[in-house]
Amino acid sequence: MEHNVQNKKVDIRQYSPLALAYMGDCIFDLCVREYLLRQDNMPANKLHQKSKAMVNATSQSKMYKELIEIVTEEEKAILKRGRNANSNTRAKNSTMIDYKNATGLEALFGYLYLKGEQDRINELFKICLDIMNN
Repeated sequence: MEHNVQNKKVDIRQYSPLALAYMGDCIFDLCVREYLLRQDNMPANKLHQKSKAMVNATSQSKMYKELIEIVTEEEKAILKRGRNANSNTRAKNSTMIDYKNATGLEALFGYLYLKGEQDRINELFKICLDIMNN
């Protein structure tokens, strides 16, 4: 489970959960943007509004709560590490519980990305879409 960083190997498990969430925030956002672009050709401001509805702590917390019941033990551990990370950031427009759960979800997406597991990212993202649409 190594990741190359400037020609040196780093064990992905050694990254802090907040570093994984930092990466995962980007990956999750990219998944949402690609999904929205493939849905319909619409103005950028409309894409942004739809994206904001999906990429927020409240929505991501809902996804976290359902995913934690169905993921592998390894993935569950990453979700929990991300959720339990001590962040100095305060939640804006959501509860602290939702913010922490969202951090857990983002940590999982960052972890899977660094492991090179794009198929699993796609699979979990499809489940997240189902959760959002129900």
